Amino acid sequence: MNKIFQHKGDKTIWAVFFILSAASLLMVYSASSSLANKLRDGNHLYFLFKQLSIIVLGYGAMLLFSRIKYSYFQWMSKALLFLVITILGYTMISGTNINNASRWLTIPFTGISFQSSDFAKIVLLTFLARGISKLSDIYKSNSRPEYWIIANIFFPAILISALIVRSNLSTALLIFVSAFYVMWLGKVKIKYLLALVSTGLLFAVILFFVAKSNPNLMPRFDTWVSRIENYGGNDTQDGNYQVTQAKIAIASNPLFGTLPGKSSQRVFLPSAHSDFIYAIIIEEYGTFVGFFILILYLILLYRALQISKKSETKFGALLAMGLIFSIVLQAFINMGVAVSLLPVTGQPLPLVSLGGTSFVFTSMALGMVQSVSVGLKKEKETTEILEKVQ
Repeated sequence: MNKIFQHKGDKTIWAVFFILSAASLLMVYSASSSLANKLRDGNHLYFLFKQLSIIVLGYGAMLLFSRIKYSYFQWMSKALLFLVITILGYTMISGTNINNASRWLTIPFTGISFQSSDFAKIVLLTFLARGISKLSDIYKSNSRPEYWIIANIFFPAILISALIVRSNLSTALLIFVSAFYVMWLGKVKIKYLLALVSTGLLFAVILFFVAKSNPNLMPRFDTWVSRIENYGGNDTQDGNYQVTQAKIAIASNPLFGTLPGKSSQRVFLPSAHSDFIYAIIIEEYGTFVGFFILILYLILLYRALQISKKSETKFGALLAMGLIFSIVLQAFINMGVAVSLLPVTGQPLPLVSLGGTSFVFTSMALGMVQSVSVGLKKEKETTEILEKVQ
């Protein structure tokens, strides 16, 4: 039994996971108890138990993926990429529609729904790590034309971002930026990176004019425009309402907070338990705890950097950095929105916000990073054995 629950990999990453999960339980309960009273006939513990079950599933996913040899992810990513593209296409056409956005896909006969973009992000970054890790060998052997290689890396990133952008602009941008980061980290030539950015900008311009001329094709277009227009504005009655309430929450008691469970703005913030949970953290626990949460994400990034430096394979290094970067970037976007540095995006705070499959997929990504860390120790043990034999 002890072996089953043995935490392999980087101990610091495990510690951050448990700290954020514990914080999640406290904050979700505090931020959602009044909402649960209204929606669940006075059952103020509903969202707490829901989040607890999600954390258990996430822990299981992280534990499972940390035990899979990370080289398996390399060959699996190619097959899964085609599956992801199919799923995203199906979601766009027949997905569950919420707020004019088809983001959710329901698994038949189970009633379980998930955002296909969460799965797509992991698969794409794994596929890119695989492709880029092989670039140097292909360059040296001249076995294939250079433009063909680059197209096989760029095209999936552009296609997946394009399939997501119609229903979720912020997630599409998050995936595109994360993909660009992996390419830059993998030392893809600057001229190709500039070509990728130019293609992305051209696509954005075309998307704007298509949405402007035919709103039915892009039902979320008006929402995007209003969020950008409201960014930095003073309208407390329309799209800027949530941001205004978040500002009030943060300004209530900035240093030490109002103490746990004493938040007043959780009643007024529609997404207090998800998109704006960071504002409630600062209101109840103060600026110091809010800063501590930020530091925890930076620690994740630092540990991924150390793992990637020690990795014997380029694939392992790119996989660890790419997955952690996407998690940390999402966290910074969420916190940036809460403190009014960025327009509203709808991105949850990883491992903290109330979230179903989003929490599980984030845990899965951390498990894959842990798999790379476990691989380091095995590689070190093999090297030590060989040295003794010699």
